[in-house]
Amino acid sequence: MRVPRLVGLMAVDARATAQAQGLLINAPDRKDFHLAVVDYVVRQYPQPGAEVPRESMVYVWFDFGPGEGGGGGMREPRVPRPPTGGLRRELEEPGDPCTVFLGS
Repeated sequence: MRVPRLVGLMAVDARATAQAQGLLINAPDRKDFHLAVVDYVVRQYPQPGAEVPRESMVYVWFDFGPGEGGGGGMREPRVPRPPTGGLRRELEEPGDPCTVFLGS
């Protein structure tokens, strides 16, 4: 039997998919895996498509390990913010860039 792709599935769907294939599933990074519902699988072992015997254990993770680029990255709004106060106005349209000003 081949291991299904579980990466990208919610925990509840990953459990159902593995069980439907006759596989066992475990999440080493989640002690409460049996309660997890909407967390998304980010890694799995064995890889999708690997040939394994029925009732084999498939391991899934819901968080990237250290140094693997996990996390949400930069979030808005970024700090420091622009200073508050004063009038905020729209800049005027730029003039013709080819116009030459000849002073008097």
